[in-house]
Amino acid sequence: MNKELLEALDILEKEKEISKETLFEAIENSLLTACRNHFGKADNVKVEINRETGDFLVYAEKEVVETAEDVEDDMLQISLEDAKKISVKAEVGDVIHVEIKSKEFGRIATQNAKNVILQKIREEERSVVYNQYYEKEKDVVTGVVQRYIGKNISINLGKADAMLNESEMVKGEVFRPTERIKVYILEVKSTPKGPRINVSRTHPELVKRLFEAEVTEIKDGTVEIKSIAREAGNRTKIAVWSNNPDVDAVGACVGMNGARVNAIVEELRGEKIDIVNWDENPGLLIQNALSPAKIVAVFADPEEKTAKVVVPDYQLSLAIGKEGQNARLAARLTGYKIDIKSETQAKDAPGFRYEDYMDEDEYEEYEEGEYSDETVEE
Repeated sequence: MNKELLEALDILEKEKEISKETLFEAIENSLLTACRNHFGKADNVKVEINRETGDFLVYAEKEVVETAEDVEDDMLQISLEDAKKISVKAEVGDVIHVEIKSKEFGRIATQNAKNVILQKIREEERSVVYNQYYEKEKDVVTGVVQRYIGKNISINLGKADAMLNESEMVKGEVFRPTERIKVYILEVKSTPKGPRINVSRTHPELVKRLFEAEVTEIKDGTVEIKSIAREAGNRTKIAVWSNNPDVDAVGACVGMNGARVNAIVEELRGEKIDIVNWDENPGLLIQNALSPAKIVAVFADPEEKTAKVVVPDYQLSLAIGKEGQNARLAARLTGYKIDIKSETQAKDAPGFRYEDYMDEDEYEEYEEGEYSDETVEE
């Protein structure tokens, strides 16, 4: 019987990742509960389980008194005559261990003991699963689509189910049961029924984590993602920086023939991704962020966090983007409020001066007619 018990504990430890020591403690507590139910109290009862053999001993610590008439509580006291049957060395005033036979426990007490063990196993199992996924909070995991619950989706993550709420879904994405998808773990909460895991497909960090997993240079710290702006399902802009002058940050993220970025685009169901170089100079950063539009001049005010941008007339719609998306994402990426004007609009604006938008060398080139889009790109 003890061998079977130890084997059962080994299986629980392996499959449920519950430590054997925790299970032994649960068994000890269950026996104490059984004693309490059987005798009405168990303050002086001790349980000892041999962790190696599985043998257990349940005993009560009782004080030795002179005669049976002196015994006021037979759960706490024992007569000298009865004590001598247990230990010939027993004397009045001694405390001796009196074994309690667990077989004597009634059916109800035994059932309660069993419930204590099962309850502890369930609690520990929930705790193990909670800790496992709490460590993955703010990270990306792969899950299997189970079913739609209203407009929300239940996602199986392996040992637990997560909920992809409608508000965290990309508009237009439709999933089939058994389909494998990557999701970003927003939050893990502990509840009486187990961990409650909320995941997202729209969070900007999903894109960041996908790049970290796909691009070796980001994983090892050579390339950093400095900023990210996303409109889920449509377009994402990320600004990257290389800590190694020999490594091209944008090239590392794009990969050979676009392999790396294409893998992420595929996971995001065709969402467009613009990768630009980060620059400490806000003017250059804004110019990069407005890519693919070409810029004539940028004037950035770091204190006000505003920027005025002039683009060629034919580039205005490209710079602003469909429904303002390109300009909006560039503003989020850089943290600047960006005002974009075409050259014609800028020249007609009151008080407009090109020198406000350019440094001295650029303005001299512009005055001499040598300033062009190519000059800006260089």
